[in-house]
Amino acid sequence: MDQGLNTNSSSNTPAVSPPSAPMTEAAKKQIGAMRNIGISAHIDSGKTTLTERVLYYAGKIHKIEEVRGGGAGATMDHMELEKEKGITITSAATTVFWKDKTINIIDTPGHVDFTVEVERSLRVLDGAVLILCGVAGIQSQSITVDRQMKRYKVPRIAFINKLDRTGADPERGIAGLREHLDLNAVAMQIPIGLEEGHEGVVDLISMKAVYFDGTKGEKVREEEIPADLVDQAEEKRMEMIEAVSMFDDQLMEDFLEEKEISEDQIHAAVKKGVQTLELCPVYLGSAFKNKGVQLILDAVDRYLPSPLETHNHEAKNPDNEEETIELQANPNLPFVAMAFKLTEEQFGQLTYVRIYQGTLRKGEQMINIRTGKKLRVGRIVRMHANDRENIEFASAGDIVALVGVDCASGDTFCSPGIKVVCESMHVPIPVISLAVYAKDNNAQTKMSKALGRFMREDPTFRVKVDKESGETHISGMGELHLDVYIERMRREYDADVNVGPPQVNYREAIMQTAGFDYLHKKQTGGSGQYAGVTGQIEPLPHDHEEEFEFVNAIFGGSIPSVHIPACEKGFQDIMEKGPLGAFPMVGIKVTLNDGKYHDVDSSDLAYRLACRNAMKQAISKANPVLLEPIMKVEVETPSAYQGAVIGDLSSRRGIIYGSEINDELTVVNAGVPLAEMFGYATELRSQTSGTATYSMEFEKYAQVPSSIQEQVIKERAEKVKEEES
Repeated sequence: MDQGLNTNSSSNTPAVSPPSAPMTEAAKKQIGAMRNIGISAHIDSGKTTLTERVLYYAGKIHKIEEVRGGGAGATMDHMELEKEKGITITSAATTVFWKDKTINIIDTPGHVDFTVEVERSLRVLDGAVLILCGVAGIQSQSITVDRQMKRYKVPRIAFINKLDRTGADPERGIAGLREHLDLNAVAMQIPIGLEEGHEGVVDLISMKAVYFDGTKGEKVREEEIPADLVDQAEEKRMEMIEAVSMFDDQLMEDFLEEKEISEDQIHAAVKKGVQTLELCPVYLGSAFKNKGVQLILDAVDRYLPSPLETHNHEAKNPDNEEETIELQANPNLPFVAMAFKLTEEQFGQLTYVRIYQGTLRKGEQMINIRTGKKLRVGRIVRMHANDRENIEFASAGDIVALVGVDCASGDTFCSPGIKVVCESMHVPIPVISLAVYAKDNNAQTKMSKALGRFMREDPTFRVKVDKESGETHISGMGELHLDVYIERMRREYDADVNVGPPQVNYREAIMQTAGFDYLHKKQTGGSGQYAGVTGQIEPLPHDHEEEFEFVNAIFGGSIPSVHIPACEKGFQDIMEKGPLGAFPMVGIKVTLNDGKYHDVDSSDLAYRLACRNAMKQAISKANPVLLEPIMKVEVETPSAYQGAVIGDLSSRRGIIYGSEINDELTVVNAGVPLAEMFGYATELRSQTSGTATYSMEFEKYAQVPSSIQEQVIKERAEKVKEEES
């Protein structure tokens, strides 16, 4: 591989894009014709159904299967559990060709319990399609997905789906995009009929009516706009042009002067608006009824960026985190890629990677920057759900999988001779735990193997063995999340396991500022221990992303700088077990202001012990409290049951945020402690004769009421006592 480097091998300076590695026109054309997109939405909005149609229209499959049907199940839902439950559990990748474009697609889960699949997919994608249900509009997971897209600066287009359903109202969806997601949502189409009468759409750029003929909607037919829709189309076109003219001065001038505006002008302005994250064009249709899907592919082609047009691919110098390196989608530059998803298979680990820069060929060496290990690439494959195609090489912009490469999710791979690290993804904290027990030694071996694999694959799945009781605790994002892994242990590993009752992952925090002044002094013959620390602890703001912050405010060397890392470790040690119920502590800022030092007796160990005791001293004075996870719950119920649903949520210590009536359905939003939500699915079915549905996602940690706190601490103490005996 021609690395074109101008770096000094004795330094750790990362490679930047040297001027000596120009890209050929052929390479520019190839990468410019590539799109890396994700399809994301709230659960049951039609992501996998849309992806199935995309595969069919692009010629990747020759028969459409449904998510819930008597056939083989949707192509992208390849796990047996996915087919049984009718939901997507793991993200799946595929590549299709549409007109002159190569589109790498990742279909992501909608259920919040598998939100890390969306998180890691959006981390490596250049664009996304956000799907909304035409009946429900903006739902809880729509807000979460939008927040993830904004975190990684991913441009998106929106598709309002299910317009064939009773109660469909695209205007509600567009209003929701503006009000709830704060997006500049602009309709690019109006529907031709809704519900049972949904026939197609009017394209507001070409001003043509578009219909989808054939048994699977594969024939796109353009006609004149129906007479009864002409006035509405003209009005909506004016609104659309006014909105997109903000991104093109000439277009705005022509619009104000009432000159004729070409389609190319509008397309160019929309593309600029989308790629600057300031515009969200909205498309309409029904994936299940095969209407509108081809126009989504055209919009992906026209507006979402190629790897050459994205500006959010930055890396850091691991030896100097202040230094940022802009990665370039150039196949001739040094190779840089990021592992974003792992799966264990029969022939070893399958590692999904996004190549940001350079080219990787089969048989070449690369370096895992985290471990420093050299790895030889044996096989490179292009994925299609669970199938794969062997390829000889992959270049900048591509998403492929490597077979048999040992790494962890989020690792960066580079060519030998350079050293950069791609910024890792945000990983939410688990909120629920279960104790799992193997029935015998054979089952224990199988369970351990399964848990090791699941931890490598999923950063939100945690395993902890209690040192005192020997119990194995698994933690995750929700009941369904853990249920799926338990079922996979039984099916894929034949592990005979029992499961204990679910446990809430409580946290401990402080409510006020408190100082500490502690001197650790010990003399037992020989060298002693001497370390003094002075400072304060204070609560961090609720919206602070870090759980612990350490500030070294020492001036004048009262504690030598060589011992400061040991001080930080000492404070952090106490964060693992709080004073109330030995739950992890969160949201504490420690400031070290002063200290005492002895030339002979001061050491790292002495300072670490001093800081541990100082932290305990300060926490006891800082009003420690118990925190519990609050879940954002969204219940969709027939309006007749609205009162019963709200009453039940209130009885679970829930706070009702509001309710919205859509025809005969009511959507109730509430914040409810996770501890009160176990078994809710059964209770809701009973209350509403099986007609209501709900979704739940972690919202925040909040203080536990004092009466509940006493009960939790008492139960915790009894459990610890029981384990010790």
